[in-house]
Amino acid sequence: MTEQNSDTPDSTQDLADRVNNRSHRPNSTAFRDFVASGWDRTPLNAEALAAAGFTPARREAVSAAFPGERLVVPAGGLKVRSNDTDYRFRAHSAFIHLTGLEADSEPDAVLVFEPEGDGHDVTLYFRPRAGADTEEFFSDSRYGEYWVGPRADLEAMSTMTGIATESSATVDDAITKDLGAISVRLVRQADTRIDGVIDLARTQVQADLETSEAGDAELAQLLSELRLIKDDHEIEQLREAVAITRAGFDNVVASLPKALGHRRGERVVETAFETAARSDGNGVGYDTIAASGNNACTLHWIRNDGQVRDGDLILVDAGAEADSLYTADITRTLPVSGTFTEVQAKIYDAVLEASDAAFAVAADHVNRPVKFREVHEAAMEVIAKRLEEFGVLPVSAAESLSPEGQQHRRWMVHGTSHHLGLDVHDCAQARAEMYLDATLEPGMVFTIEPGLYFKSDDLLLPEEFRGNGVRIEDDVLVTSDGVENLSADFPRTRAEIEAWVQGRAQDN
Repeated sequence: MTEQNSDTPDSTQDLADRVNNRSHRPNSTAFRDFVASGWDRTPLNAEALAAAGFTPARREAVSAAFPGERLVVPAGGLKVRSNDTDYRFRAHSAFIHLTGLEADSEPDAVLVFEPEGDGHDVTLYFRPRAGADTEEFFSDSRYGEYWVGPRADLEAMSTMTGIATESSATVDDAITKDLGAISVRLVRQADTRIDGVIDLARTQVQADLETSEAGDAELAQLLSELRLIKDDHEIEQLREAVAITRAGFDNVVASLPKALGHRRGERVVETAFETAARSDGNGVGYDTIAASGNNACTLHWIRNDGQVRDGDLILVDAGAEADSLYTADITRTLPVSGTFTEVQAKIYDAVLEASDAAFAVAADHVNRPVKFREVHEAAMEVIAKRLEEFGVLPVSAAESLSPEGQQHRRWMVHGTSHHLGLDVHDCAQARAEMYLDATLEPGMVFTIEPGLYFKSDDLLLPEEFRGNGVRIEDDVLVTSDGVENLSADFPRTRAEIEAWVQGRAQDN
């Protein structure tokens, strides 16, 4: 990485500034005059974002929920990874949903709903493109155009988002003015600096902090529940993310021979997936799980530093994130040798049967109201029955399925489904009655992902079962006439999986 230049420090220099001590920064008047000249500063071309036709309805829904109140939705700021390097920026999901901004836009931005009449005037405050004659342009390695490329100017950003824009230099005054006379709700923990500005202003006007925090929580809840039903743009973006994810899994299958000969074969598999995710999308939507053998029984195995051995099952849980930041979430369990053993086949078929049962219940919403929790319950009925047949349950399947039992959950402690969208576990601040207890409706997108995990040190299992973990995960769209498996293009049955790994063509 290119180094930023710095002046020779003095002994009183602040610690935070010493990061610039590694080399000499040009700072003469001649340099400043010269570096500011000769640049084409024509305003950047801009077109409306693909989401711009959908975001007004989202903002109107938020406005209608909180009439007469100021609403503050920060994007968040850059986060330090190590010393003077930052993580790649990713804005808060509520900010993305309401603005339609994509990829790594727009650190330090804040969306403000200012009450006006029966609704709100909405303004996007962000750091606009700086002039070539500014210190920022050539010396600021975090924001300077010379270092990280050009940003939009105010007019371009307004064209892209369809939202009025202002410089973020004025945002503090905008979000704190008249605070004693107006209620302000804030999306907290998106930007700690904005949290601090609001908290200080509330203290100064002696606001009821408990009431204020409750109001903030209600805003977060509404913004989360607003995403439970996806609009057409969101569904299209999820389709794109799934398509990129399929390409990534094809890379994974192709990488298995190389993984077999590598001391960190799991990492070979991880890298194969992420090549497609980053090449064709924004990157991965979450840390890839590439878990071979017994590692597949660790639910969030993201170290991916183990070997891949012939005869292993390798569980790959991965999702590509489209440029719009919507993510897929797919799991496939692959026999590294190309063929399931007899015991592996029994486990796989049990999980597949559980998945099919969950799909059937979800599709039945066209005939009767179906609660979200019923999808999980259908999968668990199959899991408990198959575990009873395997001879590992200490009680009957019926007793295990009772609220007082649940012994079968030893081998599947996670839930069967979660909503999917801008976050891999989307809508996480929604109320239980809007999530687990909600009735399935067209536009919902969630996963179906039953599994069985038989750890190598589980002494309650027959030895031949130990060290095998299986999960099958698909992304599901609720439609008016049933459900659509968005990942239907992925091999799924045992025969399809074996043929995929062996390299034979499939009709999926």
